[in-house]
Amino acid sequence: MLVNDLSRVKEYLPIVGLAEFNKLSAKLIFGADSPAIQENRVTTVQCLSGTGSLRVGGEFLARHYHQLTIFIPAPTWGNHIKVFTLAGLNVKTYRYYDPATRGLDFHGLLEDLGAAPAGSIVLLHACAHNPTGVDPTPEQWEQIRQLIRSKAHLPFFDSAYQGFASGSLDADAQSVRMFVADGGECLMAQSYAKNMGLYGERVGALSIVCKTADVASRVESQLKLVIRPMYSNPPIHGASIVATILKDSDMYNEWTIELKAMADRIITMRKQLFDALSARGTPGDWSHIIKQIGMFTFTGLNSEQVAFMTKEYHIYMTSDGRISMAGLSSKTVPHLADAIHAAVTRLG
Repeated sequence: MLVNDLSRVKEYLPIVGLAEFNKLSAKLIFGADSPAIQENRVTTVQCLSGTGSLRVGGEFLARHYHQLTIFIPAPTWGNHIKVFTLAGLNVKTYRYYDPATRGLDFHGLLEDLGAAPAGSIVLLHACAHNPTGVDPTPEQWEQIRQLIRSKAHLPFFDSAYQGFASGSLDADAQSVRMFVADGGECLMAQSYAKNMGLYGERVGALSIVCKTADVASRVESQLKLVIRPMYSNPPIHGASIVATILKDSDMYNEWTIELKAMADRIITMRKQLFDALSARGTPGDWSHIIKQIGMFTFTGLNSEQVAFMTKEYHIYMTSDGRISMAGLSSKTVPHLADAIHAAVTRLG
């Protein structure tokens, strides 16, 4: 449609990007009826996918926020540390993953965020935590929200997988909406790489929810001053694709159905891998494979076991034991299960 539209040109976008894309992106993550949007307390700028959104947000905070320390979960996506360090922030970690349970270290998380200096920036994965696939429950999110607000911390959400965790765009945005509903401030980095498959188009958005509409307009003018000397303005094609889909009800519905199919397929792969390991009697508890969500699973395999699987079975994965469930198929599950079984039984 876009390619055949002869009225389209390759003129520069404004510094903040495609207005329609920005408006629709905010609605997608915060909800169409979000009070923050209705009160004009949100400023959204189109950025270069999730990474660019994090970088612009980080530089904005390094220039204008009173606390220069950002707390990120341990572990987190490898690029977070570099992005925020180069943006001018001090990066510290808070406990998140518990290797013993292969689940959330909720007590450690609350303790570390409670001990952080008041007003610290806290990076949160909106859903489908990368690399662990471990998310807080809604009740745990509410406790996290209360703690963050009581300490006057500033939440900075990274949303790379909206719709990919549960198959529902709204369910995957619940954590974010809780924080917006209390009237407090937060930052939100969005990516359309995974949920629309637009990896190479680098389509993302940074939204900052402010206390008042006046503050939001001031924030936007400062974001422009960050973006202009960095990349001047964002690319037009990918954002146009997203805006076209989000504003057309038929295409939007088709997209949500396809998104759910993708999420369900990943959930099915988890079940098949779990069943295959159970059938082989592989030592250990593998229930975390079906409890974790999203594209990735933290298997609990160590680097020696991973190296063994590469050498003996030609299976390639990151040395920390993370596998991409999206890369699995019913055909390859038995081979992977054989490899895991051999690695665990031979190497312990």
